[in-house]
Amino acid sequence: MGLERLLQNNQRWAEAKVKQDPEYYSRLLDLQAPEYLWIGCSDSRVPANDIVGMEPGELFVHRNVANVVVHSDLNCLSVIEYAVRVLGVKHIMVVGHYGCGGVKAALRDSEPYGLADNWLRHVRDVARTHAKRLPVEHEESYWDRLCELNVLEQARSAAESTVVQEAWRNGQELTVHSWVYRLNDGLVRDLGFSPQATERVEEQFRQALDAPSPSSL
Repeated sequence: MGLERLLQNNQRWAEAKVKQDPEYYSRLLDLQAPEYLWIGCSDSRVPANDIVGMEPGELFVHRNVANVVVHSDLNCLSVIEYAVRVLGVKHIMVVGHYGCGGVKAALRDSEPYGLADNWLRHVRDVARTHAKRLPVEHEESYWDRLCELNVLEQARSAAESTVVQEAWRNGQELTVHSWVYRLNDGLVRDLGFSPQATERVEEQFRQALDAPSPSSL
């Protein structure tokens, strides 16, 4: 059936929304005033709005493979800048998930993924930097911990971005968060890195690194 099924699904969804709430679409036109920016993985099993129970207009979303935040990615930085300067979000959540295929692919030398291999070198760097923090005795624990460490590194990168740093210098209310989502229970774990000012970034990052892994609790 191809894309025809998707168009039919869209029609049914749009009609159902009007039946539930006749003013839904007219209200949606002026609704974009989110307080939250979600930077997450492109994985189709991680629907941002659904996970935190928010309607369209309440959550600004950027997604890429393995929820990476790097200072050379103008796409991600542009999203952060628009969210912070224009929309005035108060929270940036960098959200990874256990079982992330991008994280696993980053360390699989035997199976090339083309251009994605260049992108995933950022995750490989995380594994190399924190090699001593990765449990090697159990494979699942290794990947879970790497997913957590990747989130912490990417959240720190977001906190160190020029946009966030400028917002803090200007006294803007803004917090960066580090979360990880588990597919098999639908719950989000807070990794404990949530700076609200430049001077708290390194201190909180080190504390989060030394804290017990939520996957082991």
